[in-house]
Amino acid sequence: MITVLGSINVDMVTNVLKRPLVGETIEGISFKQHAGGKGGNQGVAAAKLGTEVCFLGKVGEDSPGEFVLKNMQTAGVDVSFVEKEPTNTGVATICVDGEGQNNIIVIAGANGLVDKAYIQKNADVIAKSKAIVSQFETPLEATMEAFRIAKENGVLTVLNPAPAKELHADMIQLVDVLVPNEFELETITGMPTNTIEEIDKAIDYLFALHVQVVIVTLGHKGAYRATKEGRMLFEAYKVNAVDTTAAGDSFLGGFIHSYIANKNIDEAISLGQKVASYAVQHEGAQSSMPTMEELETYSANLKQ
Repeated sequence: MITVLGSINVDMVTNVLKRPLVGETIEGISFKQHAGGKGGNQGVAAAKLGTEVCFLGKVGEDSPGEFVLKNMQTAGVDVSFVEKEPTNTGVATICVDGEGQNNIIVIAGANGLVDKAYIQKNADVIAKSKAIVSQFETPLEATMEAFRIAKENGVLTVLNPAPAKELHADMIQLVDVLVPNEFELETITGMPTNTIEEIDKAIDYLFALHVQVVIVTLGHKGAYRATKEGRMLFEAYKVNAVDTTAAGDSFLGGFIHSYIANKNIDEAISLGQKVASYAVQHEGAQSSMPTMEELETYSANLKQ
């Protein structure tokens, strides 16, 4: 079993030919509502592949909260520890253009009420897990407490530091596997990340703080894996993207599904890339993520 601590959102998605400029009004193509949130997405991605996933987070006492929880349950995520609060469920307003690129505005809602006390109440869930995965759409103090409990119990800690924020060493030292994109890596370390050489220097800084594995996702350029044993660039699969909203979350869900099963980082990255390449060719976040059967059929014809 893995535990995912993170956000649960309703995604309000508007499709447009091009994203509007400041002050510009444009006509949209379509509007849809999807279950989302970085935490929810990552949990669903892993669960749909067959991983046992227990979720820690909060929703509002409203119909969007019921909608998202039902979707997560249908995907196989255990949401029995998710609490409801007398506020709104988190909301993400997403604009997707004709090339599949997006802009996102997030309102935390109940996600902002995930606190240290809630984590302590669910410490046993974390302690029983093989790994805990978290992000930054819930308060940092909650993630730190969850990772502290995990480290005390020998549980693998995996952090997707998004949305990016500056991190102090006491947080970084609780992380075993860090999965940022290059912009998040720059924010975390305060170092430039425009080239592989610069990325390497930022990774060296993280290794000095006891991070064991860094996987930098590079969008259409692939993923860069760094461990103490070596570093390698994994080229991305060449696909025509329809909606990149959950690309990173899909990658992480696929990665953790594979990694907890066989502890092979390279195989886990490869699977994560396949899941992400499948997801970006479909609309929505959680709705775009494949089951293992769908992924196996898709992978038979996939080219890098």
